[in-house]
Amino acid sequence: MELLKTFIEIFLHLDKHLDLLIKGYGGWTYAILFLIIFCETGLVVTPFLPGDSLLFTVGALAAIGSLDVYLVFLLLTVAAILGDTVNYAAGRFMGPKVFSRFLKKEYLDRTHRFYEKYGGKTIVFARFVPIVRTFAPFVAGVGVMSYPMFIFYNVAGALAWIASFVLGGYFFGNIPAVKQNFTAVIFAIIIISILPSVIEFIRHKRRKSA
Repeated sequence: MELLKTFIEIFLHLDKHLDLLIKGYGGWTYAILFLIIFCETGLVVTPFLPGDSLLFTVGALAAIGSLDVYLVFLLLTVAAILGDTVNYAAGRFMGPKVFSRFLKKEYLDRTHRFYEKYGGKTIVFARFVPIVRTFAPFVAGVGVMSYPMFIFYNVAGALAWIASFVLGGYFFGNIPAVKQNFTAVIFAIIIISILPSVIEFIRHKRRKSA
């Protein structure tokens, strides 16, 4: 329970904790951020890591000079691309049996519905949907998508995702109204991020009951 409280505290006050991280670790902060984004996109067991909110906070801190925005953009884009690539490879070589044994089937089903609706563009759209973004490349590797098509959407999605949130934080994160209500903004980002999944889940339930 204490661990959960600590995680929520860090999650909702990323600006303060990330600032302390920068002061404590200096240049190593870039490596830590790289690792978080890589794990959040590349390991199917870590979909709970902060993605959108972390990127927005990173952009806001880059705007005040705490981080180099160009280096952040480059490193985190590479981390996102590598993460999805590793996830795709895991799906290709391990298959759905390993997935269903250790992880919730509902996550796999939800991701399959995204593929049914959006096709290959799922890899791009999934970048903006927590949980789905972690499982989409795995499902693609299981057999939904060829590697050339996957790598195209992988790079496009990574660029769009990192640019949207890092540059969003860079240009808007330090506006007085945003800065004074940073926790509320982070919470809003989280809600908006999971909203498509909630809507899709409700639609699925209604279709099932009908």
